[in-house]
Amino acid sequence: MTASLPVSDHAIAATRWVATGSVIALIVLCLAWELVLAPVRPGGSWIALKALPLSIPLAGLLKNRMYTYRWVSLVIWLYFTEGVVRGWGDKPPSQWLAWVEVLLCLALFTACTLHVRLRQRNAKAMAAANELQEGQAPSPAA
Repeated sequence: MTASLPVSDHAIAATRWVATGSVIALIVLCLAWELVLAPVRPGGSWIALKALPLSIPLAGLLKNRMYTYRWVSLVIWLYFTEGVVRGWGDKPPSQWLAWVEVLLCLALFTACTLHVRLRQRNAKAMAAANELQEGQAPSPAA
C-alpha cells in the first residue's frame, strides 16, 4: 500500500473559491436574469425566487463545511437541468443566460467534486503520516 502525497493547500483553497464564486455568480445571474435582463414577464417575475435556495449552500461553503460541498454537487443538477431546458427552448437573450447558467453549474460541480477529493486525499495522507510517525516513535524506557 502506497501513501499518496498531501495535496497543496493552494489547490484546496482554489477549489473552495471557485465553488463559492460560482454560487455567488449563480445567485446574481438568477436575480438579474429574472428581474432585469430577460424576465418571463415585463417588470420581473416570481421565478427570481429560484436564487433563494442558493443562499443556503453559500453559508456552508463560506464556513468550509465538507458536507455542503457534497450535497451541493447533487442539488446543482436542478439548476443545470433548468439551464439546458431554457437554453434549448428560449429565445435570446434568455437562451444565452441559460447557457451561462449551465457553465456556472458545471464549474460549481467540478469545484465541489475536486474539493471533496482533495480534502479526503489530504486526510488520508495525514493519517498515514501520523501512523508512520507513531510506528517509528521510540518507546518509553520500561
